[in-house]
Amino acid sequence: MNRMNTVIGLLVPFAGTVLGAAMVLVLRREIGTRLQKTLLGFASGVMMAAAVWSLLLPSIEQAELMGGVAWLPAAIGFLLGFAFLLIIDSVTPHLHRNAEKAEGLPSKAKKNTMLLLAVTLHNIPEGMAVGVVFAGLLAGSAGVTLSAAFALSIGIAIQNFPEGAIVSMPLKTAGMGKGKAFLLGAASGAVEPVAAAVTILLTSILVPALPYLLAFAAGAMIYVVAEELIPELQEGGHSNIGMIGLAAGFALMMILDVALG
Repeated sequence: MNRMNTVIGLLVPFAGTVLGAAMVLVLRREIGTRLQKTLLGFASGVMMAAAVWSLLLPSIEQAELMGGVAWLPAAIGFLLGFAFLLIIDSVTPHLHRNAEKAEGLPSKAKKNTMLLLAVTLHNIPEGMAVGVVFAGLLAGSAGVTLSAAFALSIGIAIQNFPEGAIVSMPLKTAGMGKGKAFLLGAASGAVEPVAAAVTILLTSILVPALPYLLAFAAGAMIYVVAEELIPELQEGGHSNIGMIGLAAGFALMMILDVALG
């Protein structure tokens, strides 16, 4: 039963991206700036709360149960996860929304391709986070319940819905057909179940590393928030509405984790 629940849990966030990308098939215009800011803030809040309640706190609890220094795996894993995304971000050519200059190694890739790569980088830590929590569930780790695992999966799916729309709508505006824009927007989330499956595999091999992997995913998620989402919220006007979205996303993810965990 846990294996079937794991498969479903890994696919739920991807389903959120697919449904969001499908908005390109029904909406005529690109999402307005104010709404984009709100959704970006919401995604930031969800990821920040998930990093704390779904990843860092369980990491500390697992370390205590294993008889080690409670804070050590959380601190080491967090820093390694942050450093991992920093390195990936530095070498992978990608372009953030509303940016003129691409980041990473020089590349002749098209703008739309670079935008999709940026979103793919964003989704890797989310997939890792879902994967490591379900890995803890499969391993029978105390403190990781089915409800808590699905709370994280659902929270990520909720923030993936607007993200899928934000990715696919500009592609249509740039002249791409609705069908192709939908497929590319949906494909941007395909990395999540892949990253989740790889994380589960690693955790099954290195069970004692679970506290480190939980914190690793948290560090990677916080990197995305700090390096990508928060700066985008501050660009141009309407930053206050983004902060309101952040507070709403943080509160919702916290409620989901505590109420269902």
